[in-house]
Amino acid sequence: MPNVDVELLVEAAALKLGRGLSLEDLDGVLLAYSSNQSHADRVRVNFLLSKRVPLDVSAWQLSHGIAAAVRPVVVPANSELGMLGRVCVPLLVRGFRVGYLWVQQDAAEQSATAILAQLPQVRNEVDLLASLLLDSNTAESEHRRRREQEFLAACAGGTTAIANVADWTQVHGRGPWQLVTALEVDGGSAAAGADDASADPLAATLIHRSAALQASIGVDAALFSAGTDTHAVLLFRESAGRASHAAVLVRYQLELAKRSGRPVQRIILGISESFADPRRFPQAFLQSKLAAQAAAVDPQLGELVDCRSTGVYQLLAAGSWEQLSSVHFRTLADRDRNAELLPVLELLYDNNSAVQDVADRLHLHRSSVYNRLARIRALIGADPLHGQVRLELHLALKARRWARRPRI
Repeated sequence: MPNVDVELLVEAAALKLGRGLSLEDLDGVLLAYSSNQSHADRVRVNFLLSKRVPLDVSAWQLSHGIAAAVRPVVVPANSELGMLGRVCVPLLVRGFRVGYLWVQQDAAEQSATAILAQLPQVRNEVDLLASLLLDSNTAESEHRRRREQEFLAACAGGTTAIANVADWTQVHGRGPWQLVTALEVDGGSAAAGADDASADPLAATLIHRSAALQASIGVDAALFSAGTDTHAVLLFRESAGRASHAAVLVRYQLELAKRSGRPVQRIILGISESFADPRRFPQAFLQSKLAAQAAAVDPQLGELVDCRSTGVYQLLAAGSWEQLSSVHFRTLADRDRNAELLPVLELLYDNNSAVQDVADRLHLHRSSVYNRLARIRALIGADPLHGQVRLELHLALKARRWARRPRI
């Protein structure tokens, strides 16, 4: 949408309220402001001149919870900053945060009560502003949406989509490539009182789209990104190191938190093998998805996970392992009510039977580890560290983890 529409809406809202307004994006960049203002404090004057919120002012505003708010927030005056009191109106569309509208108190006002009482008068303007911002400066523009749909269709194996994506300017001639799946693990619930984006696929898709786009801007190795309601997919140019991937991971986590209004604890990037033939898009996507899912259920794999490092999960992904049956494993699972046996066994398998390492990890004495192994031998009537029994139990342990993977 033309910026003039945004400016006219800000002016219209300011006239209704009889107050000075300013509109900023999530990064504190000035998008529009009203001309009428009986008194502008030092912070507003500097903001209109520099077009960006200073770091000290931003810290003060964020300390009052605006990043997670879904209703107007009163931000008190700060004499050290030269700042009068303000009301921050978060702009959201279906739970998707797109910016903030600021209303400054007059110098003579002791509280923001009058502003809060006036805000219902500009509800329509606020809703329209949120919609305009969504269309103008986020991943939800029509052109961007079509491109993302085509990219995801290529990942799903659509032959026409694969051919089209391979001809895109940012893709053609820039291979070999890697596909990367970005996945949030153990996502928290939305802030109290907020719309639950996880229950709204459209809102969740908008959040992942925008977070992936913003996280990859300026990263030369990241060629394109798309979002779904559960994850994001990015196309990278092949690189030997993982510095670019690590940068995108950190930025994706920050952007996701900023747009969802809640803490984001852990992000995983699952990375495919490199490929030079566009027809391998579907295979590469499956590899990246597998790597992300495996790391989601097996934290020891880390956060930047190459598909080749996922070990037995590659085999589990190829079969119907949810119905995996093992008599030894069922016996242990039934008897291990206090979770004392199976964790010891899995750590032993994962650490080359190093008893001391397992004891250190679980804060046990070596003798306790040996005692638990003896209990396991007695329960199943076989040595869990030898041959086929070890293979069976180790595979069953990983299959149990794999059954808890995120479905994306």
